[in-house]
Amino acid sequence: MVQTIRIEAVSREQAGKGAARATRKQGVVPAVIYGAKQEAVLLGLDPRDIMKELHKGGWQSHLYEVSVAGAKPVRCLMKDIQFHPVSDQPLHVDFQRLAVGQHIKVKVPVHFLNDGIAPGIKNGGTLNVVRRTVEVMSDPDKVPEFFEIDLAEAEIGDTLRWSAVKDTQGTKPVIDRDFVVATIAAPIVEEIVVQAAPAADAKGKKGGKAAKK
Repeated sequence: MVQTIRIEAVSREQAGKGAARATRKQGVVPAVIYGAKQEAVLLGLDPRDIMKELHKGGWQSHLYEVSVAGAKPVRCLMKDIQFHPVSDQPLHVDFQRLAVGQHIKVKVPVHFLNDGIAPGIKNGGTLNVVRRTVEVMSDPDKVPEFFEIDLAEAEIGDTLRWSAVKDTQGTKPVIDRDFVVATIAAPIVEEIVVQAAPAADAKGKKGGKAAKK
């Protein structure tokens, strides 16, 4: 299951640019929750909570529960953040409410099994990882911790694709094709060129003027 991050918020009553400016003057970031065919909810957020999520990275793949005092927490995704063009401080946050049964887009890491016995690696090949994570659509309650690809029979020159994942666990990749996850690259052979010294001619010359006696 994907980790759910809880964010505390305060209610906002008025919409519009003027109301948003007034909210920011109070040290609060205006926000809105929309979607799932329900009425939009206006909120105010502590800017420190937003900056914390930005510093973590991957905030667009996280699942949030936004809580307003006296109301049931809303399960949603953080879809967009508007920033000040000079200070880069958050100006506004858009959350998308999750409908029942709606899938979310997440990045899942890929683990490789049996690399120690893979014939291609034992024969000098190298595991070339093209994608260390795969972006998929998943049920938020069933997000896999990782995917696995078995290298036990992988030979030099083999290409491991999405179809090589042992169990996709009900997820669907964002890329709509059997894309490459890794390859077994051939060993690099360095060619050593040895240059022979110029041979002396019959009169004792070495590639130039005759030697003086």
